[in-house]
Amino acid sequence: MPEIAQRRRYLILVICCMSLFIVGIDNTAVNVALPSIQRDLKAPVSGLQWTIDAYTLTLACLLILAGSLGDRFGRRRVFMTGTSLFVVGSALCALAPNLGALVGSRAVQGVGGAMMNPVAMSIITNVFTDAKDRAKAIGVWSAAFGVSMAAGPVVGGLLLSATSWRSIFWVNVPVGIAAVVLTGIFVPESKAPTARRFDPAGQALGIVFLAGVTYAIIEAPRVGWMSGRTVAVFVVAIAAAAGFVAYELRRAQPLIDPRFFGSLPFSGATLMAISGFLALSGFLFMNTLYLQDALGYSALKAGLLTLPIAVASVIVGPRSGRWVANHGPRAPLMTAGVLLALSALLLTGLSPTTPVALLLVAYAILGLGFGALNPPITNTAVSGMPRAQAGVAAAVASTSRQVGQTLGVAIIGSVVVARATGPARTGLPAASHAGWWILVGCGLAVFVLGMLTTGKRAAATAARTAARLTEPSERTDPTEPTTEPGIAALR
Repeated sequence: MPEIAQRRRYLILVICCMSLFIVGIDNTAVNVALPSIQRDLKAPVSGLQWTIDAYTLTLACLLILAGSLGDRFGRRRVFMTGTSLFVVGSALCALAPNLGALVGSRAVQGVGGAMMNPVAMSIITNVFTDAKDRAKAIGVWSAAFGVSMAAGPVVGGLLLSATSWRSIFWVNVPVGIAAVVLTGIFVPESKAPTARRFDPAGQALGIVFLAGVTYAIIEAPRVGWMSGRTVAVFVVAIAAAAGFVAYELRRAQPLIDPRFFGSLPFSGATLMAISGFLALSGFLFMNTLYLQDALGYSALKAGLLTLPIAVASVIVGPRSGRWVANHGPRAPLMTAGVLLALSALLLTGLSPTTPVALLLVAYAILGLGFGALNPPITNTAVSGMPRAQAGVAAAVASTSRQVGQTLGVAIIGSVVVARATGPARTGLPAASHAGWWILVGCGLAVFVLGMLTTGKRAAATAARTAARLTEPSERTDPTEPTTEPGIAALR
């Protein structure tokens, strides 16, 4: 009987990893497909930005809410709903007749993805009750992300060479349906003993802020940075951010407790997640356009060339995690910052004649940096936090990753568009130089923040913040319960 129960647990792990796998493949494969989408749907560069950001922005806005939904209504139910939505969104993407329909369908995928990943992690932590087994399961879960990242460009390139970009979305459908069916048969239902109260006002203000900033950055090159529309959207976004902080400080159970940011490790982890994933997404976005539009490579060749990113990340990621467990996050974070900066620095002089060998070296260094960065982010975010708050802190770190991906495509795409002149072969590489320097800055930011947020002074701010978070609430809404549920830590 124990062996049967163990096999059942690992089957549940496989089912949960299936969800992460199709989401990971979809993300990287879509990057490879951007030039094909651009030609087929006659999309401007801003349309390509929205094709990526409609997904990542929706995901960033809903991740924390989705974790709460799973705790309240049942994790299996929410996971199945999210996977079903992702399948529906994928089918709609494959059938999209125009750019607007594709962007809207990507948002549907984002809603499903937001419900899949955090809830799947909650299922894993609920099923694997032994600490060692749980650590192994989470390690497999993390490896699935690396494998999906590695497979995405190649799978995307193969599908594009055989059919069209639409097949990239069709491939999600049978895998997603299988995950839904298997979940219904094998995954037990579970809920948190006490679920967090919903925060619709805080959720709405957060969405207005993130969506407003993203919209303004993407559309500004077309309508003008100082146009009335751009300025108005920025003003609304800033007002929403201010309103969010003021409102959340008054709630007993806020969506995100602003007091968290009194902890230097938490604040640093948030900024490092944004900076690091901005660098990754910006790098991939510019690289895709360069290889296919400027150099004329096929999607398959472009996908194969980027394999060093994924392979290096898969190799280094687990080792970085073990280093963090044994020695702390400082060295991996600072190393990651140097490597991310170096990978972009090598491409600041990009031209149509840049040697392929230099590209491969830059890709490998990016993968090493990303692999070193990802594991310590969550560790740093929850450092010193009370146990009841650790899940929420980890969820914010996960959300910050998605915000970074969104901003990377928005900012780098807008910079390239603003500077691009002439034919793609010569104009695009020259226009990308400013973008690579921005990514150098992101890497240096990770290095500095990794140094500042892992010392004794940073630990002291985390301790003070933890003490304030465990004090009786002094907020003005006495009707809300103050207990915090165990929202599972997110990757």
